[in-house]
Amino acid sequence: QVQLVESGGGLVQPGGSLRLSCTASGSFNFMGWYRQAPGKQRELVASITSGGITNYADFVKGRFTISRDNAKNTIWLQMNSLKPEDTAVYFCNARTLIPYWGQGTQVTVSS
Repeated sequence: QVQLVESGGGLVQPGGSLRLSCTASGSFNFMGWYRQAPGKQRELVASITSGGITNYADFVKGRFTISRDNAKNTIWLQMNSLKPEDTAVYFCNARTLIPYWGQGTQVTVSS
């Protein structure tokens, strides 16, 4: 079965940075990061294809960067200038005809 394992979440102060990683048990053209805050819908943060084409949510505002290593089946999300509203569980996603999800990693931005 497909497994996606995330890491890198934690507690940071506003303005701080975190780097999330996700390693998949297989290779996928489309991979990305979503997040979900309590009581909110899960939303796309950023995605990237195996060819390096990226897409970002408007709220990223140049603060986040997604990258990948196809040989390692791994993607990263570099998050800078974090804000309290970035607090959420961040989920790794990979999809072919159906989506696959990691278990999520908690990101908390608070002073």
